[in-house]
Amino acid sequence: MTVSGLMNSTKGPWGPGSVRPGNGPDAIGISKTANSDDKKTGFADAIKDYISKVDDLQQSSDTSIQDLLSGKSEDIASVVSAAAKADMSFKLLVGVRNKLIEAYKQTMNMPL
Repeated sequence: MTVSGLMNSTKGPWGPGSVRPGNGPDAIGISKTANSDDKKTGFADAIKDYISKVDDLQQSSDTSIQDLLSGKSEDIASVVSAAAKADMSFKLLVGVRNKLIEAYKQTMNMPL
């Protein structure tokens, strides 16, 4: 059987319901938005929004720690939870930054 025959066969690796290469986003259940009312955000806006959210989590964590130390709050579980959320979001942000820097360096080292 040829490669094209295998790809078109229902008994091959691309059986019914599977995603065939080149079928686009509709094949995997991602719908295209044709509505022009949807707000489109750019990459820079998405990064700024995420940095803002990470900063908010850090400030919330600091506030809850200060409240615990000053005696305004006695719920240590919420303080630990807020600190863990802030820590994980910051680690994720640093990981994304490192990947972006790595991608930039690889792009700059590409031959022309």
